[in-house]
This record gives sequence, C-alpha cells and structure tokens, in this order.
Amino acid sequence: MTRSPITFACTCEDTMPLDGRAIARGCAGGAPRLAEQLCQSQLDRFLAALAEDVPVTVACTAQAPLFAEVAEDAGFAQPLDFVNIRETAGWSAEAKAAGPKMAALIAAAAVPMPATPLVPLKSEGVTLILGRDEASLHAAERLAGALDVTVLLDGSAPIAPLRAAEFPVARGHARSATGWLGAFEVVVDGHAMPRPSSRTAYEWGPRRDGTVSRCDVLLDLTGGAPLFPAAEVRQGYLRADPADAAAVERAIGAAKDLVGEFDKPRFIDFDAGLCAHSRNKRVACTRCLDLCPTGAITPGALTRRDSVVISAEICAGCGACAAVCPTGAASYALPASENLLRRLRALLLTYREAGGEAPAVLVHDAEHGEALIDALARHGSGLPARVLPLRVNEVSQLDLAFLLAGFAWGAAQIRLLLRGRRAHGVEGVLRNLDFATQILSGLAVPEHGAARAAAIETDDPFTLGEQLAGLPRRGLPFPPATFLAIGTPREMLRQAGRALAEGMNRREAVLPMPALAPFGQAKVDTAGCTLCLACTMVCPTAAFTANPETPQLRFLEDACVQCGLCATTCPEKVITLEPRLNLAPEAARMQVVKQEDPFCCERCAKPFGVKSQIDRVTRKLQEGGHWMFRDPKQLALLRLCEDCRPFAATDAALDPYAGPDRPVAKTTEDWLREAERAKRETS
Repeated sequence: MTRSPITFACTCEDTMPLDGRAIARGCAGGAPRLAEQLCQSQLDRFLAALAEDVPVTVACTAQAPLFAEVAEDAGFAQPLDFVNIRETAGWSAEAKAAGPKMAALIAAAAVPMPATPLVPLKSEGVTLILGRDEASLHAAERLAGALDVTVLLDGSAPIAPLRAAEFPVARGHARSATGWLGAFEVVVDGHAMPRPSSRTAYEWGPRRDGTVSRCDVLLDLTGGAPLFPAAEVRQGYLRADPADAAAVERAIGAAKDLVGEFDKPRFIDFDAGLCAHSRNKRVACTRCLDLCPTGAITPGALTRRDSVVISAEICAGCGACAAVCPTGAASYALPASENLLRRLRALLLTYREAGGEAPAVLVHDAEHGEALIDALARHGSGLPARVLPLRVNEVSQLDLAFLLAGFAWGAAQIRLLLRGRRAHGVEGVLRNLDFATQILSGLAVPEHGAARAAAIETDDPFTLGEQLAGLPRRGLPFPPATFLAIGTPREMLRQAGRALAEGMNRREAVLPMPALAPFGQAKVDTAGCTLCLACTMVCPTAAFTANPETPQLRFLEDACVQCGLCATTCPEKVITLEPRLNLAPEAARMQVVKQEDPFCCERCAKPFGVKSQIDRVTRKLQEGGHWMFRDPKQLALLRLCEDCRPFAATDAALDPYAGPDRPVAKTTEDWLREAERAKRETS
C-alpha cells in the first residue's frame, strides 16, 4: 500500500494564522501537519516524518537549509520540497483569508519540474585586457599571477613602459568581437608590438589590420562603447570604467573566478524543422532575430540553413524568442512551457476548489520579484489574499498561450512584475499582453482592458502593494475551464482561446488581430492562382497542402502562423496575409481553396498537370513565337505526359533542342569565288 506524502505548515511562532481545512485542499496527502516552531522546538516532528519514508513538503523556505541538512544526516532518500507561504501569504494584512491561497501555493509547488539540460563552458584563464591608460597595466599586474594575461592598449595616451615584460603588451583597436566565456575571438586593427628601445613611453613597431586574438576572458577597460549587445549578460566579458577604481576592482575579482569548467542552463529548446525563418533563400519570419538582445540568434542564411541558429553559449535566457516564436520552434526550457502551464493550472484550480474567488496571478522572477514581495511582507501590508504569486526564471519568457490559459483556468487578472527600468528582451512579452487584451476585448470580456492583463513596472515594494490592492475584484463571468496542460504552446493557445470563447458564448468568433500576431489566414486570389503549389512546398506548418489524388490547393487556418513564406514564394503574387484569431470550428478543418480537373495525356489518357495550366502555357508559347515551339508538332509534345513525350518526339524525328537553320559558313575562297562569278556575269 502506497502511503501518502506529508506536508508541514508552520505558523512561524504564531506570526500568521493557518486554515488547516482550506490548506488541506492543496495537500496530496490530505490534512497538513501543523506546527508553531518546526525548525527548533518541534524539529522532532520533522524527524519522525522522515522515518515514515514518504515524500515530505515543508511550507517554509527560510529554514530550508536546516531541514535539508537534517534530512541528509538522517539518510532520507525521498523527495524533500519547500514552498514559501509566509512572505507570500501569511505575513499579510489579509492573512486570515489566505487559506485558499496557501493551498494553491502548496499544490503548485508539488507539480514536478524536470531538470534543465546544461551547456558546458571551459576557461583556461587566457585573458585579453583592452585598455587606454595605466589602469589596464595595473589590472594586468594584479591578474598575472592567476591568469595568462595580454594587454592591448589603444595608443590614445602615452604610457611608461614596464620595467620587465612580465606579460605581453601590444597596441591596437578592437574592431569587433565574437564568442563567449572560453571562446572569444577579437579582430584587431592597427596591431603593433612595442619597440624594445621604448624609453619614456611606448613606441610601436609596424602596424597591421585584421589581426585575430583568441582568449577565454575579455576584460574591457577602455571606457568606450561595449563590444557586445547586452554586454552585461555576456559571460566572460567584463567591463569597467578605468576612472572608477571600485568598478575596476570588482572586474579584477570577477576575472580571477573565471578559470575552470562551468555549466550554464540551456535556456532554449530549438527545433529547426519547425522554424519559419526562410525557404529557398527567401526570408520570412524574423520575430526572434528582431528581439534577441544578446545576438545569440543569427540568420540561417549564414550557415546555408533555412532556420535561424541559436547559440546556447551566448543565450542569456531572457526568453524573448520563445515568447514570440509562432511555430514553437523556440521554446523555453527553464522550465518547459508544458510544465509551467501545469503549475499555473494547479495554482488556479486549487485556489477555486479551496474556496477562493477572483484570483489575480502575479508572475515574477527570483532576483527582482522575490525581493519586492519579501520587503512588502516585512515592512508593508503584504500581498492581498487573492493575489497568487508564481515565480518563473524570466518574466519575459511568457508566451501568449500562458496568458490565455491563465484566463481560461479562472484568473481574473494577470500581472507581470517587471523592473522599473525595462530589462533586455521584454518587448515580446509586452506584445503578448497587447494580443491578450485584444482577444479579451474581441470576446467582449467585461473589464477587458488594463484591468485584466498588464505589467507592473516598479522597483518599489509599496508601489507594488498599492497597485495590487487596487485590482478590480470582479472575476470572469463563467466557470473556469479544466482542460489539461498537454501539447505544444500553440495547441494550448488554441485550446485556451476556444475555452474563453465557449465561456463567453462566442463559439464562432473571428477576431481581427494586429500585425505580427501568430495566427490568421492566407487569402488566395483564385482567379490568378495557377495551382503551381509552390506555397505548399515552403509552408513550414503544412497550413497549405496539396491533394495527391487531384489538382487541389487546401488551407488549414489553425496551422497558419503568418510567417509570409507563401506570399513571398508565390510566382503569381496572389497570396495575402490577414492576421486574425478564428475560434470557429471551421478553422480546425481543411478548406479547399482551389481545385481543377487534371489534364489527361492525349496519347495514353494518363492524368497530369492542370488543364488551365497546360492551355495557358501553350497559348503563351504560340503568341510569343518561341523558336523551340514554332513547329506544331513540338507544341503537341506539351500535351503529352512525361512517359509518352520521348516516344512521340522519336517517332516524329523531332529534336526538342533544335534551333532555326543557321547560315552556311563561308571561307575567304568562297567569298572570292562568288565575287569572280558576279564579275563575269555583269561583264
């Protein structure tokens, strides 16, 4: 018989009330075990629970290291999890009403999160210091004992030579740089080595452009523009103003730690087969390229690929690409979108089941968001009882599926907590907020504007508290949906959208959307379409498909991501895009755009091609007087299938490549002979 897991909830020395009956709704093992000082005087209760050899969850994160150490000493081999209900719920002016919220937090924390794959980085300490004055030489002297240092001076200021050449010093200007920790490559113009006879200041030898320097760590003390976009998150690239001694000291200290082997999370899972960036050298979707702040994403054309290329070593994990990718080719992996949606579902549905109403979801990160929530709980009124905090790695990772699913599962409002000064990569998630607002508005959801989906951009905990306290308390006018979080983000988006439409009795809704929306229809002017089917060969999601049995072009609106590859590839230019969200059942059914009867071979009656296409080509060749088809017998070959055509050409002794008769070549003797003959005839 499998025993149920154990959940501990502690009042933290009676500083917060606990509603055991409500909290039990979120505990997999039933009623929680309550305590007042579990980490000290009642630690024996925790030890007794470990002896039962079942998974244990402790609703406390402040003493998590202590509990983990005790469990390790006891040889506990079962899962041990922690969840914060003190700063997020118990330490609040509305703590007495926070029972449903505590149940929701415990239930959400119980959703398993798989391990994130890692990217290995290796640095052997080869360091290039870029500088302009003596500060760079002083930094090199400090680092020379721990790192393999080279100094590159820009030559803008006279610098006294070192008494002893303990490390190389050169002159040059870093034109560009690429790479990451352990694999930097710097292109240097004006590279020159110092003359040995340099006396009062460095004198430089011959200069050379285009020199390449490779290093593991790059320390930039030039005080100029950074060499990389979003330079502060490029691992291995350290930058400080040489006039700021404290900043230089911090950079030196950080450089000393960058030796050895390191692991960083692989933030993005990428499926190149789903990418809609380009086909046949025609560029279409560039949503991720336009937003990536670090330059980790490059066009596939550089590597002769149809997809973009994402460098896991450079990626800083903002998730902007995953937030806007229309096909799901780029998806966030910390955690995976499906796991995050499961946690969101558990949070909202458990809150409702425990008796809560009109929940507001506050999505935040660890570094910025948890600090504000903690400060608000300790020095202010805390989070309102109906505000459910959900921590993610980066708020900018959230896609549209997350927002719509949250509302479908019953969220009255969703707020994204961002820094007061916008960080890199948030443009995508702000765009998704606009899309969500547009959809709610189109479905006529009451108070659809900023009252439903918006960002809170602040660094002040009290401003955060005021905005959360002022949220409208009106929930959605229909019961929450209960569909499972299974499938790709796009599938979840469609499911959530249809659940919202069902709740608002708008099952046939077709909502206009702004540009860059990841769904819509591709309209075809059938009068100009020749059924060449070029669109079907480039569509990355099979929204356009052909019928192998008959000449037919079909379209599935649910699959269209508005990448534009079909429009740019169409030789007749008869395809236009219309961004919209079609929630009607017809959007999930294949629609026939155009079909024609096949043309049958005039010799064997085998169907091939399309009658209108064969007639059109034949007519154009006749009107144009093409030299290869002046003979009616040659034109007749076009009306035969590929099997019969060579036999007919052989029977008629036709050379399909024969051109018009060429004039007979004449030699000098021919010209002289003809001239002599003409002379005799005239005399």
